[in-house]
Amino acid sequence: MVDVKIKVTDREGIKHEILAPTDMAMNLMEVVRSYELAPEGTIGVCGGMAMCASCQCYINSNNELPPMSDDEEAMLSEAFDVRTNSRLGCQIQLTPEMEGLEVELAPES
Repeated sequence: MVDVKIKVTDREGIKHEILAPTDMAMNLMEVVRSYELAPEGTIGVCGGMAMCASCQCYINSNNELPPMSDDEEAMLSEAFDVRTNSRLGCQIQLTPEMEGLEVELAPES
C-alpha cells in the first residue's frame, strides 16, 4: 500500500494535510469526499463523469498531472470561478507522482 501526502485547502480556507491511497484507483474528488472536506452533496455531484464541475479545484503545486481530456476542458469552459490552474478533481487519478500535491477547492457555484 502506497499513500501520498497531499494538502487540500477546503472552501472555508482551512488547510488539511492528508494521506491518500494510490493503490485503490481513487481520484482526487473521491479522496476529498472520503475525508469529508466538502459538505455532502456539494462535490462530485455527477459521480465523477466530468459533467458538473462541482469538484473543480486549483492546482497550487508543480506536480505533473495527466493532460486534460476534451470532456474536462469542455466542462471547465462552462464553469464559474475558473482559473488557469483549474482542474476537475474527478479527472486526477492518485498515483505515487502526486506526492506533495497542493490543491484548493473552488468556491461552490
